Amino acid sequence: MQANWIRAAAIALTLTTAGLPAARAQDATALHAAHERLREQLAASPFQRPLVLSSTESSGDLKGEVFAIVNQPFEVAGPALQTAGHWCDLLILHLNVKYCGVSGQAPDEVVNLVVGRKFDQPLSDATKVAFAYRVPAATTDYLRVQMAAETGPLNTRDYRLSLEAVPLDAKRSFVHLSYAYAYGTAARLAMQAYLVTAGRDKVGFSVTGAPKDGKPAYVDGVRGVVERNTMRYYLAIEAYLGALSAPAGDQPEKRLRDWFAATERHALQLHEIERDEYMTMKRHELQRQQSTSPR
Repeated sequence: MQANWIRAAAIALTLTTAGLPAARAQDATALHAAHERLREQLAASPFQRPLVLSSTESSGDLKGEVFAIVNQPFEVAGPALQTAGHWCDLLILHLNVKYCGVSGQAPDEVVNLVVGRKFDQPLSDATKVAFAYRVPAATTDYLRVQMAAETGPLNTRDYRLSLEAVPLDAKRSFVHLSYAYAYGTAARLAMQAYLVTAGRDKVGFSVTGAPKDGKPAYVDGVRGVVERNTMRYYLAIEAYLGALSAPAGDQPEKRLRDWFAATERHALQLHEIERDEYMTMKRHELQRQQSTSPR
């Protein structure tokens, strides 16, 4: 069943984005227009970097988006982010990603994630998520990557992870990351249980009202969840790109250090475990990723 859906998703992704140069030029133009529209928000961003984050919830569908300027030339960022294996190098940085591997051959690759808890655990105790991976556009001035999965953890479904990027100048690129999924009754009940227990004090990034006691009122609930994970995935992209200038053998360790440091700058939303625990867990997961595949 899942294999059939992955093939169907691959065909749909190919058909909906099949490749007219004019359509790609239009997408690049739209992303540049978004940069102009968000210029003031990017300059006044509270995130210690030119970044705008938003989230929406509608009819059982959650979506988080990041628009950001990265200090990497497009000639570096574009090729780096269009390869499926490179996405595994960055996705594994996320606390909940226990394994990532690529199967199949382009243009029919599948990114196989194993998603679990925020501590070291056997792969057999976690949830496998298979993303159909496509690169609808990869030119000298525009990149689009799309991933789609039928099911996810806690009875969620219809996962969509996409990235767009364009050059801004010789040293910078502008990226748009979108992370979305749908949930039904079972997933809603599971999420409600989480939000009244382990997730009861957790918040997102969007300010929802006037400050109380001098502190901003941040979004909570399911929108807080999707905002936290969207930010974690974006910071993984940033850490991956930032490590490219290091010697190849030093890059995995630098990615881990940089990702954790970046999350700690937003500790209210993103702090979960201590640095040494994170580094030990991820070193083990990276070693396992190189030598095993999920069963």
